[in-house]
Amino acid sequence: MRLFEGTQFDRPPRCDRCGELETACTCPPAPAPRIPPQKQTAKLAVEKRARGKVVTVVRGLPAEGNDLPGLLAQLKSACGAGGALKEDGMEIQGNHLERVRHMLSEAGYRIRG
Repeated sequence: MRLFEGTQFDRPPRCDRCGELETACTCPPAPAPRIPPQKQTAKLAVEKRARGKVVTVVRGLPAEGNDLPGLLAQLKSACGAGGALKEDGMEIQGNHLERVRHMLSEAGYRIRG
């Protein structure tokens, strides 16, 4: 609620970037602030799926403030394996725990598991 809302002194809100009225503003939405890797902890695990398939799972990294698709692409290319981005984390096909641990620690993430 604005101070003079509904009175003759009411000024409609304006965009901070372009100065236009907020209803007429065409600025793209502000990107989410990046969280530095040093303040994040990645939880690693190796899990066995149906039919004996083994996957390396990375959990604990929030989707906001991270480029998870880019990070997953780097991990997949370093491991030479496929993978997927799930709602609870990233999965890389095969047992690549040491390689993923090394890649994430080089990037600055704290590692658990």
